[in-house]
Formats: sequence, C-alpha cells, structure tokens
Amino acid sequence: MPSARRVRFLVMVGMAVIVTTLFFTSKFGSDESRAFQDFYGKTVNAMERKRGSGGAQIIMDGKGATAVSEAKDKDGDGSVGEDDVQQAKEMAERLRAAEQRAKDQANAKAPLKPDAPSEVVGVGSSAGGQNRKLKDKEASADAKDESDPASKAEAALNELLRKSPVVVFSKSYCPYSKRAKGVLLEKYTIDPAPYIVELDEHPMGKELQAKLGEMTGRSTVPNIMVNGKSIGGSDEINELDARKTLIDKIKSMGNKRVSMKERFGKNGPKGGDQ
Repeated sequence: MPSARRVRFLVMVGMAVIVTTLFFTSKFGSDESRAFQDFYGKTVNAMERKRGSGGAQIIMDGKGATAVSEAKDKDGDGSVGEDDVQQAKEMAERLRAAEQRAKDQANAKAPLKPDAPSEVVGVGSSAGGQNRKLKDKEASADAKDESDPASKAEAALNELLRKSPVVVFSKSYCPYSKRAKGVLLEKYTIDPAPYIVELDEHPMGKELQAKLGEMTGRSTVPNIMVNGKSIGGSDEINELDARKTLIDKIKSMGNKRVSMKERFGKNGPKGGDQ
C-alpha cells in the first residue's frame, strides 16, 4: 500500500497537470487566469490545513507567484530532512513552471494590445504618404517617357525646332534636299541662319522623320519648318521662289523673328529686306 507521502505527492502532481491542461485549453485572459490561480491556491492551502499532515505548504500570492513556506516531515522519521526540503522545492518549481506556461498560453490567445501613444504620435502622416505616392508616380512617368521612343523623338524634335525660326530637315544624299537648300542658303540671306538637320546622319533620324510625318502630314524630305510649321518641300520652295513670294511667306510665318533678303538681282547685289 503506498505511503501517505506518496499519495499526497501524486495528488499534487495530478492537480498540477490538470491546472496546466485547463490553462492550455481555456480561452481565459490574464485576469481570469489570476483569479483561477488564486482560487486554486486557496483550495490547496485549505486542504493542507484540514489534512494537518506532513507535506510542503504551498502559498500562492496575488500575482500568481509560488513560495515554499515550510517543509514538513514527509517520511515519518520524526525530523525534517534534506529530502523533505528538496521535494518541497521541486514541487514549488513544477507548479511555478506550469503557472508560467499557462500565463504564456493565455497571453498568446488574448487580443493584441495597441501601441503606446508615445510610439505612435509623430510617426508618418497621410500627407507624407501621399507625397511619396505622387513622387513615385512622377518617377514612373519619367521612366516611361525615357523608355518610349516616340516620347524621346518628340522631345528631340522640339529641341531642334528651338535652334532657329527656320529649320530644314534634309538628307545629305537627297537631290531634292540639295536643291531646296541651294535656293534658301545660296540665293537668299536669312537671319537668323536656317538650322539644317541631316536626318540620315542624326542618331534619331528615323524617329524624327516619323514624328514630322505625324505633325505636318509630310513624311518625305526636305521639310522646311518656320516657327514650328511646315511650308513644304523642294517643289513648294521652288514655286514660291519663282513667284517672288518666298521672302514674304517666310517673313509672315516668322512673325517678325526672321529677316530675309535676296543675295543677287539681275543687275548685281541688292540691299535691304524684300
């Protein structure tokens, strides 16, 4: 038949296992866990007092901590030995470990607590987030523009058109371009001087020619532009020159930004604008 000490020991171990199981499976929060632990501690202490026999008296304080108040003679040898003290300590440590596991389990199941105001106030803002979104959007648009050949061609074309009020888009080997340039540059004096763009030598020549076709409806060369508008190609320039209206045409489209005169007349050089 088992001794009274072993029976009490088994009872305490069984209760510790039950408490641990209840805490792992329950959904109580930390407050309910402490209330249950207090109830359990008081019950154990009352049982010990009522039994009045040997065994470690376990006291559970309001915070759930356990302590061994005294170790009693468990083996009935008439004295409290080191084995009695050691058993009492081991029992207290097992109960404390079971209690801590139950607390951790309850805290894990409890809802998350909000951050303290000191850790929240001043961290980020909706304006900052919106500014970041706008910057990201602009950066994305810029990256798209830089990678889009059509956009790059448009930017290059606009830059060329700012070089001079009169811009001639030509190809160095094209006979029609040579004839148009001969009329404009050799027969007339134009100030500011026309800016010549040889599309076959330009790194974006094909893209520029395609963009000019979209802008002016003329996809061939030469294409003579005055203030960003086309006055035609070789045939149109020669026809205006034959009618003696080329100067008036360019000056009217130049909007007083261009001065133009014929270099030589039938009897020699001419002076002044025409």
